Amino acid sequence: MGYEMAGHSQFKNIMHRKGAQDKKRAKVFTKLTREIITATKLGLPDPAMNPRLRAACIAARKENLPRDRIEAAIKRGSGSEQGDNFDEMRYEGYGPNGVAVIVEALTDNRNRTAADVRAIFTKHGGNLGETGSVNFMFTRVGLITYPVKAAADDVIFEAALEAGAENVESNGELHEITTAADDLHEVSAALSAKFGDPESASFTWIPVTTTPLNEDQARSMMKLVDALEDNDDVQNVFSNFDISEEILTKISA
Repeated sequence: MGYEMAGHSQFKNIMHRKGAQDKKRAKVFTKLTREIITATKLGLPDPAMNPRLRAACIAARKENLPRDRIEAAIKRGSGSEQGDNFDEMRYEGYGPNGVAVIVEALTDNRNRTAADVRAIFTKHGGNLGETGSVNFMFTRVGLITYPVKAAADDVIFEAALEAGAENVESNGELHEITTAADDLHEVSAALSAKFGDPESASFTWIPVTTTPLNEDQARSMMKLVDALEDNDDVQNVFSNFDISEEILTKISA
């Protein structure tokens, strides 16, 4: 029985981005707050009854968003205050060297966000396409992560498959559990009952094929990703670039 999952390098790239975001604490707090408000509006204000809100609260706690701010965001989401309606938007395009990019946003002004995202792509040698222009190059899945100390590899593996997960990969730091997109919340709830809340539980886009980048190409690609993530309306950026550990370390220094 193996714990291998094809294309593990996609996650390395995604996880690397998460680390870079830690430096932008205030922005991260704004984005987390928006997600909590939106999740509350779309469901119930109780995380136990609202899987998306539960996932948002886990993410918020992981980033040390103060409890009173989490509670205030839930209150805002369950009220009818104006200005707290965010539309979920997805933008698709190409970065430098033909790298495919998917951008997920929560915005209270679609025109502004579309114009901003388009301008960022153009400025960094990419171009925004139509919705649907690159998503066929990705598979949307649920990704649940637990720290390695949560349970032994085989215990997590058995429990995850029993809960309906598609795959499990354990490396030195994390157990990474992937599910079909529709099964994310169900699998996450089953695992939470056994192992406590996961470190993260969210939807992610895994590339079907990847585009390897050299150091210069990686630098320009990261400039585009950083500029997108720097935009307050942008929640997530996914891409099919493949950058070696060695180059990642170099350009992150």
